[in-house]
Amino acid sequence: MLKSELLEVIANGENSGVEFKRDDVRPEQLAKEIVALANFQGGKVLLGVEDDGSISGVQRPDLEAWVMDVVFGRYIHPLILPFYEELVLDDDKRVAVVSVTQGSAKPYVVRNNNREEIYIRVGSTSRLATREQQARLFESGGMLHAEMLPVSGTSFESLDSARLEDYLVNIAGDPEAPSTIDDWEQRLQGLGFLVARDDGRPVCTIAGLVLFGRSPRRSLRQAGVRWMSFAGDAKDYQAQDDTQLDAPMVALWEGRVGGARQLVEPGLIDLLADRMRPFISDEGEASTESLRRDRTYRYPLDAVRECILNALVHRDWTRSMEVEVANYADRLEVISPGTLQNSMTVEKMLAGQRSPRNPIIVEIMRDYGYVDMRGMGVRRKIVPLTRDYTGKDAEFDLTDDFLRVVIPARPRELP
Repeated sequence: MLKSELLEVIANGENSGVEFKRDDVRPEQLAKEIVALANFQGGKVLLGVEDDGSISGVQRPDLEAWVMDVVFGRYIHPLILPFYEELVLDDDKRVAVVSVTQGSAKPYVVRNNNREEIYIRVGSTSRLATREQQARLFESGGMLHAEMLPVSGTSFESLDSARLEDYLVNIAGDPEAPSTIDDWEQRLQGLGFLVARDDGRPVCTIAGLVLFGRSPRRSLRQAGVRWMSFAGDAKDYQAQDDTQLDAPMVALWEGRVGGARQLVEPGLIDLLADRMRPFISDEGEASTESLRRDRTYRYPLDAVRECILNALVHRDWTRSMEVEVANYADRLEVISPGTLQNSMTVEKMLAGQRSPRNPIIVEIMRDYGYVDMRGMGVRRKIVPLTRDYTGKDAEFDLTDDFLRVVIPARPRELP
């Protein structure tokens, strides 16, 4: 870092990625700030700078050794390797800059007095993480897959046995379906659809319930999809359509894979597609030879399907909101709860990197052909199909709470 860059950082004040500290700070207090930055998006701690931005300078002669051996070596877990540098300003005052990147082994903790405390960055302050924030950190660090969490009040009876039998026999390749409840429960625990408990029968995991549950929203309020359509370009009280769809993700089929497979009952995605169709398409005036009128769609259907699939299979199940799909006069918005997994960014996603949050859900949807094998839907479908079909680019809006994908509408042809 150049001196000019350092002075600019100081002039801009503390923020989500910058913290000022005197170098006589207690080690556990400095560890708290570093852990909070690593659990967020990384950042810098400037030692020798007061809270008001005035430069007091470094006084400790062995500061680097103290930072590396004491603060990072004893108080921060798991190990982080920071970038440490000291800059000498024109008045011979020194400022130490300790830089950390966003951690890949979240959550990082401060170990002190036989306790482990998890901190996160909120604006320019570092705070203890709430229970929900801790769950998201464990998930983003790969230590917890929320799709494997138990759903209270559920059991094997909460699942659709016909769909499960079709999956086991016709897709997973089991010679036959289990014959007893005990056999069913044992098999489904192995697949991650049920989880054992000490005080009773197994209960459904989130994955099992949303994939095969009879009515997932009865026990898991954030399951399903909220669908809305509006005549204008903003939400208003007079919606064209507004409904909450509740169904298992996978459809019910009859027949063996490779032979004649017949759809018996649609799944969540099929129900949503049928509900959306009248609002995202226009019927032509002229009839075809089969006495049907051609229907033109305002959006590229493959791109829409990919957006909805991604929102459902990659959503963050620690969030209490449902997936939302909304149609407007000029665009379609698909909102998936939660930010991207760990260090994934929109840029990495567009480049084709993959980081599945819910591997069980992804694999089952892939078995049914909903998700392709490559996992390159954003790069190979959403982006090029939207541009070719509408002449505009799809938009990706990422926050700490959700990922919104916006597909612009194709201009209507003048009569």
